[in-house]
This record gives sequence, structure tokens and C-alpha cells, in this order.
Amino acid sequence: MNESYTEGARVVNVLRQQYEWIRATRETLFVFLEQIPARHLHTALPGFGSGSIIRTHIHVADCYLYWLGRFGLGQNDFVFASEEEIIGSDVKRVRKRFDLVNETVERFVQVHDGQWDWTICCDVRWQEEPVKTTPLWLLTHAVTHEFHHKGQIVAMARHLGHVPPDTDLVLP
Repeated sequence: MNESYTEGARVVNVLRQQYEWIRATRETLFVFLEQIPARHLHTALPGFGSGSIIRTHIHVADCYLYWLGRFGLGQNDFVFASEEEIIGSDVKRVRKRFDLVNETVERFVQVHDGQWDWTICCDVRWQEEPVKTTPLWLLTHAVTHEFHHKGQIVAMARHLGHVPPDTDLVLP
């Protein structure tokens, strides 16, 4: 068996396992958010995340879809969630958006198997020059971005009077 293939397969398996732990942690957050009244999920809290719990959680999903889907997989049909989608969203709809995220991550890991240091050029709308990065950076950015905003979501919930469970990375 080719040594580089074996190493690539190990990397993919590690990334898949890591993402399964991330999904399990996200599930803990979803279950908690399902217990919060809808009005609190949409309560505007300036200075936290993207302004509300739902808006911030959708922003996290959109980040995965934007960076991994658009740039990592060349899916040019990506569209950020509209204001109407955000206003009409509940945890069930956010879960559906994350189903698309899960599919995108799986495809991203398959496509970039063994190519984690390849250069990807991204025309980011808020940058004057294209951003040059790698598939590993894109995945790392999306994951760390999720955990950053998860902390904000938990802080917003606590600010609104809801005591969250431990939402740190769940133990295997």
C-alpha cells in the first residue's frame, strides 16, 4: 500500500472523528436552545455575537458554507441567510442549516484528502486582494469560529436568565 495514501487516510479519519466530537458538542447546544422561549432566541443583545442567539447561530452555519463550500469546494451558488430567513427561524430551522453544513464538511474532507497544504485563492468581498490559504486553514477557521460564537451564544442565554449546560467539547 502506498505510504502517502495510508497517511492521507489517517488524516481524514482523524478529521472525521474530530468533526463528530464537534457535532456532539453542537447537539448539546441545540438541546439547550430548544428549551429557551423563541422570543429570547430572537432578543437583540448588542455587543454579543451577531446580535441575537438565532442570528449568531445562523452566522456560524453560513461561515462553514461560505469558506468550505464556496472556496474549498467551488460552490459559487452560496447565499447568506436572508433577513426573512433569520427572522422566521427557530432551532429546528437552524438544525436544518447545520445538516447542510455537515454534508459540506464531509464532502470537503473527501475532496481535500491528502491535499491539506494546497493553496486555495479566495476572492473575499471585504478584502482588496485575493486571500491565499489552504484547505486545512479553511477547516480550522470554520471550527474555531464556531466555538468562538458558541461562547457568545451561551453568554447571551445566560444574560437572558437561562443556565446553560457545559458546552465545552464533549468527552468521547
